[in-house]
Formats: sequence, structure tokens, C-alpha cells
Amino acid sequence: MRLTVDSINQNVRRAQYAVRGELAVKSEQYRAQLAKGDTSLPFKQVISANIGNPQQLDQKPITFFRQVCSLLENPQLLDREDVLVNSLGYKSDVLDRARWLLKHAGSVGAYSASTGVPVIRESIARFLERRDGFPADPAHIYLSGGASAGVNTLLNVLCADQSTGILVPIPQYPLYTATLSLLNAQCVPYNLDESKAWGTDIDTIKAAYDKAKADGVDVRALVIINPGNPTGASLSEADVRAAIDFASREKLIIMADEVYQTNVFIGKFHSFKRVLRSMQKKTPAKYDDVQLASLHSISKGMVGECGHRGGYFELVGFDTEVEANIYKFVSIMLCSPVIGQCLVELMVNPPRPGDPSYDLYQREYSATHEGLRERAAALHRAFSQMEGVSCNEPQGAMYLFPSIRLPQKALDAAAAVGRDPDEFYCLRLLDATGICVIPGSGFGQAPGTLHFRTTFLAPGTEWVGSIVKFHEEFMNEYR
Repeated sequence: MRLTVDSINQNVRRAQYAVRGELAVKSEQYRAQLAKGDTSLPFKQVISANIGNPQQLDQKPITFFRQVCSLLENPQLLDREDVLVNSLGYKSDVLDRARWLLKHAGSVGAYSASTGVPVIRESIARFLERRDGFPADPAHIYLSGGASAGVNTLLNVLCADQSTGILVPIPQYPLYTATLSLLNAQCVPYNLDESKAWGTDIDTIKAAYDKAKADGVDVRALVIINPGNPTGASLSEADVRAAIDFASREKLIIMADEVYQTNVFIGKFHSFKRVLRSMQKKTPAKYDDVQLASLHSISKGMVGECGHRGGYFELVGFDTEVEANIYKFVSIMLCSPVIGQCLVELMVNPPRPGDPSYDLYQREYSATHEGLRERAAALHRAFSQMEGVSCNEPQGAMYLFPSIRLPQKALDAAAAVGRDPDEFYCLRLLDATGICVIPGSGFGQAPGTLHFRTTFLAPGTEWVGSIVKFHEEFMNEYR
């Protein structure tokens, strides 16, 4: 055959993306067996705790968002306003928002401008001004097919050749290492500090940067995921300032992945844009050359509209010719999904107090947030009771990343079948309970440590007991 695995692009072959890897594939096979009535499995449902996919795990869509989208997809419904309002419970502000978007965005089945619908970019700019207290320019805002597409765009423009290096936190969301593999560029890992709630330590970043430079790597950017994935850590304002200061000294672009900014349970979210502007205001000229790209998405938070693929990134301090090439890159893909763009507009401009839809919106938003907090706490309590398991208190995002210490017999059993110990553990967990989690090796972890990542999106807490029971049996088997 002309095309074989040896003749394809080897960068694709080398790329790894654990959250949709072997464990995820096997869990879907189990799900299909159960759907066909298979009663031979030791469980009755599959819990997909491997990926942040809220609505697959029964997070309910926000009514206001979906009602507006229904009218955008089928504008003829607006001709029956009486039915919408009197029979289907649509509020007047739902109809008003749909008409406004249809007027300015046109049909959601048509291409938009490559950078996104202009009025949606303007709406994002107003949101950023409210959030940060500093102006935002719509001209530097780019709509994307989720934050992942924004990351792909930025890394494609940043990475010139195989000598390019990007500082990436470890553990990290594997989008970054996978994309760098595709680009044949270099990941420059810096370890987060598990002993300090997965803190970001500038000395550790500097050591990784200095070593890479000494090895001839052209380190160009610093990736910060805040709140963290997979760790759930939330950076303090001092941590954000320190990262900006370091990037300024070393002339590094900052890529701030802020898609979990509303998923904060301890402390508060500090955006890189607000902290940077505050530093620039306090010390004029010192930080004027800082280049920041910050990303957000409709996929996470209380919105959870992953499948609609909506997001954006904002550029601060970028050269106009560089931006022209970023525009060219996004133009090659024509535009991001327009219905996703509209959902971004709804996310950044939700119902306000006094609007007809506000009370329901606020109830749904708060219920989702509290449900996530409660399930995170239940999982954390369970992990705290399990032998050989330690886990930092959940601060944000939608994940926990517990550390596990396995008996030597378990390590030997994993080696005997050619598996990493954490991968062996996660496969056994899936086979016994139907719960799919991802081994820490898929995200990167300090040498000599073992972890796994789990979401806390699945409804209820009874499945948590299945993990506890499995773990006790596993430890007794290999003690």
C-alpha cells in the first residue's frame, strides 16, 4: 500500500492525546455493550470521568442560551411569538436577543468574517472591560472554534522550526504537547509544585528556561493554565505578577489559558490582562513590551457547550505585522462556527438583573456551580480516606489529580504486561467499575510519582463509592 503508518507524517504518529486515548476508546466499547443489553459486565453504566464534557455527564444547558439558539437556527419561529411566549415559556428578552443577533450576524448557516462577527467581538470587548476594569479593543479579539483552535493558531504562528521551545506546565493539558509534536517544536516542561497545592514557582520556570537556552532551544513563550488543568490549582495575584515579570525580563510571549475562569471554589480568579494593565499603570514603560494572548471558551464553566465549539482569544502588545499573519492563518480556516460565536456572545452578555430571563438564568447558573463544588468535595473526601492516596483540596476547574502510591507487587504486575503503573491501575478501575479516568502519565508528572485525573462532572456521588471499593480491593490484591 502507498500509505502506511511508516509513510504518514511522523509528527502525527508521535503526538499523544491521552484524554481520548486507549482508555476512552475502551470505555465507549463498554458503553456500546451495555446499550445492546450485555449483562456480563460487572457494572451497569459507564462514567466518563476522563474528559471535561459537561453535558455528556448531564450538566443541563442554560435555558436562555438554548432558547436563543433555537431561534437562530429556525428564525421562522419568531413569526409565532404568541406560541413562543404563551405556550413554550420564552421570555421577551430571548426574542429580542435572537432578533439582534440575526440582524447583525445574519444566518448562522453563513460564513462570518474570519475573525468573527464584528458585534460579537464588540460584546466580548465590553465583557473584558467589565471584568478587568481596563479597555479592550475588538480589533484584537479573534473568535475561534473553542479555545483549542485558538491554541492551535497561536502555536502555528509562534513555532518557526524544530528549535522553537514553549514553556509548558507539568502536569499539563495534553493539547499543548500534542500540538507541539505536530509542529515538530519543543516542549520545555516546568513542574508545578504538588506540595504547595500545585503552585507555579518562578524559580522552577527559570531553571527550565535556562536549561533549554543552554541546550540551544529558542524559548519563545510561557504557557499558564489558570485555573489549572489537570490540577485545579488557581493562581494568586502575586503568582500572576511574578509570571508577567519573568516573561517581561526574558521577552517571552504569555499564553494564558483561562477557560476555567468561572470554575473557582477557593479564592478568586485573577486575569492576566487585568494584572498586566495594573502593572503597566503602576510602572509606566516597564511592561509595555509584554505580549499576552489570553483564551476563553464556552466549553467549560457553567455553560458547558463543548459541542458548539465556541471561544476567543485576545491579543495584547502584538506587532501589527504579526497580527496580520495571525489573521491570515485564521482566514485559511474561513471562520469559526457561527452558532458557537453566538453562544460566546450569550456567555459574555447573559441576562442582567431585571431582565425577564434573569431569575431562571441565575438559578441554573448557581445550581451548576454548587453541584460542581459539592461533587468536588465528595471526591476529595473519598480520596482522603483511601490508602496510599493524597489529593490537594479542589480550588477550581473541574478536575482532581490525586497522587497514588501502589504496592511493589502492583508495579511488578504492570511491568509484566508492559504498562506504566498508573495506566495499569486506571485500566483495572475501568474494567471493574466502568469509571474512566486518565493516568497521570498522560499529562506529565514528576519522576517517581503516580497520579490520575478525574473530572467531578458526573451526576450524583454514588459512583465515588465504587472507586473507594475498587481501590481497597486492588490494594489488598497486590499487598
